[in-house]
Amino acid sequence: MNRLNPRKLLLSKWTATQPSNREKHFLVTELFCDEAGNLLAIELQAVLTARSERLDWRALHDSQRWRMGWQ
Repeated sequence: MNRLNPRKLLLSKWTATQPSNREKHFLVTELFCDEAGNLLAIELQAVLTARSERLDWRALHDSQRWRMGWQ
């Protein structure tokens, strides 16, 4: 399980353990918070294709799918 600090996720780098469409390396480009300032979701952008996807930030805890940094 990856240890995360939600306040430090912006511009962090991630590697998909099972890449699809040659998209392996990702960058967190945006944080989505509620009115109280609690983090709800992030936007991940693929480095190779610049495709973006929005997902729950807690999905990055899954070490079977994501690794911290570019590896």
